[in-house]
Amino acid sequence: MATKPPTGDPVQDAPQVSAPKHSAAGLPAIRHSLQMAQEQMGVRRTALTLLRVNQKKGFDCPGCAWPEPDHRHAAEFCENGAKAVAEEATLRRVTPEFFATHSVPDLAPRSGYWLGQQGRLTHPMYLPEGADHYEPVTWERAFDIIAEEITALGSPDEALFYTSGRTSNEAAFVYQLFARELGTNNLPDCSNMCHESSGSALSETIGIGKGSVLLEDLYQADLIIVAGQNPGTNHPRMLSALEKAKAGGAKIISVNPLPEAGLERFKNPQTPKGLTTGAALTDLFLQIRLGGDQALFRLLNKLILDTEGALDEEFIAEHTHGFAEFARTAQAADWDETLKATGLTRADIEKTLAMVLASQRTIVCWAMGLTQHKHSVPTIREVVNFLLLRGNIGRTGAGVCPVRGHSNVQGDRTMGIFERPAPAFLDALEKEFGFAPPREHGYDVVRAIEALRDGKAKVFFAMGGNFVSASPDTEVTEAAMRRARLTVHVSTKLNRSHVITGARALILPTLGRTERDLQVGPKGKSTEQFVTVEDSMGMVHASRGRLAPASDQLLSETAIVCRLARRVLGAASKVPWEEFEKDYATIRDRVARVIPGFEDFNARVANPSGFALPHAPRDERRFPTATGKANFTAAPVEYPELPEGRLLLQTLRSHDQYNTTIYGLDDRYRGIKNGRRVVLVHPEDADSLGVADGSYVDLVGEWKDGVERRAPGFRVVHYPTSRGCAAAYYPETNVLIPLDATADTSNTPASKSVLIRLEQSTTD
Repeated sequence: MATKPPTGDPVQDAPQVSAPKHSAAGLPAIRHSLQMAQEQMGVRRTALTLLRVNQKKGFDCPGCAWPEPDHRHAAEFCENGAKAVAEEATLRRVTPEFFATHSVPDLAPRSGYWLGQQGRLTHPMYLPEGADHYEPVTWERAFDIIAEEITALGSPDEALFYTSGRTSNEAAFVYQLFARELGTNNLPDCSNMCHESSGSALSETIGIGKGSVLLEDLYQADLIIVAGQNPGTNHPRMLSALEKAKAGGAKIISVNPLPEAGLERFKNPQTPKGLTTGAALTDLFLQIRLGGDQALFRLLNKLILDTEGALDEEFIAEHTHGFAEFARTAQAADWDETLKATGLTRADIEKTLAMVLASQRTIVCWAMGLTQHKHSVPTIREVVNFLLLRGNIGRTGAGVCPVRGHSNVQGDRTMGIFERPAPAFLDALEKEFGFAPPREHGYDVVRAIEALRDGKAKVFFAMGGNFVSASPDTEVTEAAMRRARLTVHVSTKLNRSHVITGARALILPTLGRTERDLQVGPKGKSTEQFVTVEDSMGMVHASRGRLAPASDQLLSETAIVCRLARRVLGAASKVPWEEFEKDYATIRDRVARVIPGFEDFNARVANPSGFALPHAPRDERRFPTATGKANFTAAPVEYPELPEGRLLLQTLRSHDQYNTTIYGLDDRYRGIKNGRRVVLVHPEDADSLGVADGSYVDLVGEWKDGVERRAPGFRVVHYPTSRGCAAAYYPETNVLIPLDATADTSNTPASKSVLIRLEQSTTD
């Protein structure tokens, strides 16, 4: 029987601390997965549900976007995937009685962990203006309320339509279609906060804002560089791919300020060896200083240029543009400056160069450690330069591999969830649906918050996610949300965004990935629907839930959008919303006519393994850039400066966490148990700053605006991080990230290089 949710909010700043682990997964991962799953789902439901995760006739894990191999294990999920499924398929329920008992002022001080542990939302809930309790509301009345506020706007651009990465392709397509028929491109999404820097850099340099490798390429690589990424916690199934690559002869270089257990040794729970000794993964660990990656790749590029015979001159001549200017800039790379920027030794870089030169097929993988700095876009451009020099794009076993976080975050962007849509996409929409989509660019996440803050936006509608907790500058974000006329959240579970509301607020409960989706067809007969998703490597496949819905009051995301569109747009709409709601295949037929690569969508997705979207650089060595070639780029080397007595803070996830969803209060691999308010500091830095292991400090952000941003009450944990760097979990530390501290070009919050000082804690 599943346990009841916690009644009290546990203390999170007094953890037990032990030494970090040096291996990941194995028997502890199995035990922890089953324990959490059984607490939430019970024994029988756990077995029935987990065996369907990531299977060809099952449902796509609602966690990360790592692709599935064609030949799948019966247990094709990781520890954090099991946690994600358990959270969604939980037997716990948040009913109208819960909201009658708990007022919004009562819920607001609760932690995100406590809120999420209460269970699945069961009914549409409405918070009237001036009220402090949510009350149940019919779906019809909920849509009326939204229509009232939208039609009262002075312009469609006063509405914001946010999307999280969990939304299916079908729901995302109709969602952006509704927003654009309404008349706005205000479609901020979670990509704005994570891989927008990747998309910006790759679109400019290779012509498509996605990775260029497939899963099979990893198995054929000679060298894999994993930079700014922690697969052991964030993408655990990637460790299996790295293990297979190692078995095939690949070398692995890890580039990270923190040693990560999964990249040291992987104990694959699917094999006998994995349950005992496991496999060492990293051949060379570069413990880089935060923000030093551009300097590292720039110097490597200079050294490659200086090595006779190292360049793929034929590839450079035939397929690239801008080499001469890039080469002049790269030749100016300086050893002393690079060692200062990176914190590495000359021997580290020379070993790296030797491994690079020995490789004929190199892949660079990265995640938030590269994308969330002020200079993230030039950093990723420099990674592309590095690969172009030796012809490592468009070659089997080589290429760029940005590893996306949330399941289907890449698919949502493909479906048109983007505030700056391409003219060709809008032209295709206009031709297919007969209305003129708006052409003016909309708001991304940061600009959406600014618009709410400044009174330029009045309605906020979120398709999934936990916008308040995920966004930077927490106090500013919360104040901005409270200025809205209406906030609406389509959600499966309770989160902090539901208690930081506009004048009016709605919570609309929706089906999860694990649940059966039945829609009433044209003849009144219920027909089972499936949805599709796109993984981090551009593979599209079906997802079919099998569990009974948590409540008979739930609607699918697709149904919610279609009904809302019919209510708001009325009979004048040219889109067949009712048809779309009843049969998702009709949506896929329209996607096939609008988005290149989805031709014969319904027929191709019938393949249990799905299909790969076209990728010109990978498939043809064709680069659809402005120059028609892959572009070398040249930019000044940047890295964060570190004044005396300060630290550079990176925000990160614990092992019991996925994005803003907190599964538990442990970070097993880092030796943290039963707590989250911790700051990891190198012992020598702690000594120089006069803070003892186990002492309590406030983290105080320093930014050019002079505003004090303080995260109070963090326990100091001595930890082997890079010197001058510290780490702490988000969302607790999002309060420290200024709204205008963003990456150039991409406008992504710079969450991985926050200048802080430590002060004796002001909390009791």
